[in-house]
Amino acid sequence: MMGHVIAFSKSLLQSRRLIFELAKKDFQSRYLGSYLGIIWAFVQPTIMILIFWFVFQVGFKSMPVDNFPFILWLICGLIPWFFFSDALNSATTSIIDNSYLVKKIVFRVGILPFIKITSALFVHLFFICFLFIAFAAYGYYPSVYNLQVFYYSFAMIMLVLGLSWITSALVVFLKDVGQIVAMLLQFGFWLIPIFYAIKIVPEKYHTIMKLNPMYYIIEGYRDTFIYHVWFWEHYKLTAYFWSVTGVCLIVGAVIFRKLRPHFADVL
Repeated sequence: MMGHVIAFSKSLLQSRRLIFELAKKDFQSRYLGSYLGIIWAFVQPTIMILIFWFVFQVGFKSMPVDNFPFILWLICGLIPWFFFSDALNSATTSIIDNSYLVKKIVFRVGILPFIKITSALFVHLFFICFLFIAFAAYGYYPSVYNLQVFYYSFAMIMLVLGLSWITSALVVFLKDVGQIVAMLLQFGFWLIPIFYAIKIVPEKYHTIMKLNPMYYIIEGYRDTFIYHVWFWEHYKLTAYFWSVTGVCLIVGAVIFRKLRPHFADVL
């Protein structure tokens, strides 16, 4: 099984230039024809952040969390979730959306989900910069702990890649998979402590919530920018996250490789 993952990894490395060019083209094509063009990619999430801030801080008058402004605590959870949701949704339909490439025998179809992930990463990098600016505006300046954002971003990319290999292969044969993924993302949005601290949830549910690998990422971003905790200090959560991600990558690689020969027939 590990051989499948290694083979896919080599394929990604060998196609890195092609991946970048196709990701850039995909990113531009999403907003082709609109007056503001690719600016919409950044405007929409920004408006959502402002709406959530207004509702929870102005409307519900949410108090600072652990003596940190609520808006800073909130965006540390929202920004990684935006990337995860966008990347997984678009990567799930990457095979169907590029059926003309699938029918080309020489094309490495396995890179299609990663192209969508890379496209979503362009927006995520912008919002990582936005995080630094927002924290600086409140008087919190960069520290060495902030370097962890690259680790957590990489971890999230690996998780999405493993999941998208599974979903993108299955959706070719079962169109309902796309709807199921969208529904699960909606549930996940509220079941992960993005708008609330886990300490307000009864302790008996903490273990269940921590089973979601995105809990590790969300809390990791907060550890990076707010609490200044190194990822290895949560060694149990780190081991669990990489175990789940490793399983997703292996299972995803196997499923994708098994179903790949039949894509062209169905599409």
